[in-house]
Amino acid sequence: MKKKATSLLALLLATVVLLTACGGGGAGGDGLSGNVLLNGSTSVERVIAALIEAFNEEHPGVTLTFNPTGSGAGITSATEGTADIGLSSRDLRAEEVDAVDAITFAIDGLAVLVHPDNPVTNLTLDQLHGIYAGEITNWSEVGGNDQPIATVGREAGSGSRGAFDDLVGLDDPVHVQELTSGGAIITAVAQNPYAIGYASLSAVNDTVTVLTIDDVAINDVTLRDGSYPVARPFLMMTQAGVEPSEATRAFMEFVLSPAATEIIANAGVVQM
Repeated sequence: MKKKATSLLALLLATVVLLTACGGGGAGGDGLSGNVLLNGSTSVERVIAALIEAFNEEHPGVTLTFNPTGSGAGITSATEGTADIGLSSRDLRAEEVDAVDAITFAIDGLAVLVHPDNPVTNLTLDQLHGIYAGEITNWSEVGGNDQPIATVGREAGSGSRGAFDDLVGLDDPVHVQELTSGGAIITAVAQNPYAIGYASLSAVNDTVTVLTIDDVAINDVTLRDGSYPVARPFLMMTQAGVEPSEATRAFMEFVLSPAATEIIANAGVVQM
């Protein structure tokens, strides 16, 4: 994916130079117009919505529409050119790399969650694997109370599920519950003293406790330096070999610009 990402970044940087030479302001200049369809991961919805709102303050002539359909659909829509920008919250697989031009615009941490009454505050990555692989089934095996562990996770096909399974090394995870959003997982864990779940850091609230993994807390520093082990990329993708429209390039350049740094941080992820 590195070659593709480098190619796309070069194109976006060229756009910046062109807009500057033409006297345009911000990401696209005065009078920018067009329609941009974004499709993909539900996990990026919060940050993308904030970025669209900020971009439209400068460029009201551009209509940006985001369909949160999942990472797999986002990759497919970019591959087939049915969306201007595909969005994914997992890395591209080997068979997907050549079909799109992709770039990582942010890093998102998957927070591992337990009920506030659970005395466990840290798990090793091996213990987390064992829990979701069905090898560790009681909290007493990891320093907690003598109670069965209720594993909660996302549904098959979601970007969060795919990223979590890949990062934790799971081939056939065991779930007591499979839910269709990070918010639903947080609610389920908050209501069950023996549950464990995971969700994007940006979605976490004070109804649950966030565990450290291998004694590393999840925050912007550990996400940026790579020391937190359960983290995933947020990708923007366009169809391979097809030049994006001016409005599409302008939005992507805005997402990568310093103007978007605070917006992305406020959404709970780290800009790359």
